[in-house]
Amino acid sequence: MKKIIITFLFSITFLKLAYADMNNADKNRAWECSGIYMANYFLPPGETFEYSMKEKSMASVKVLKAYALEIGIPEKDWDDGVNKAVDKFYGSKYDEGKTNACHKFVNAIIPNGEERVKKVIQTLY
Repeated sequence: MKKIIITFLFSITFLKLAYADMNNADKNRAWECSGIYMANYFLPPGETFEYSMKEKSMASVKVLKAYALEIGIPEKDWDDGVNKAVDKFYGSKYDEGKTNACHKFVNAIIPNGEERVKKVIQTLY
């Protein structure tokens, strides 16, 4: 019984440390980037873009969510944050500067972020 309790306490401590990989500022930035990426995917008529940009945007949203779940952020919390960001950015014009800043953020915060996005792009279709 003592081993079970020690294992349980160790697991809780480990999960708290893992959750610390994304502080509140990082979560807000990740949600904002998810909103920007979703806006890129659903650009209003008349916007010019490269199709590969849409693919990278959708793959980045998937990678951000997968990483959030990996580090212990509850899915409902993540989805609520993303939905608020999507509401904020939906229908906006493509902003190359914001999009590139989000790509840099994803690559910086997620281990092997760039490779993970490329891998997801290959599985989109």
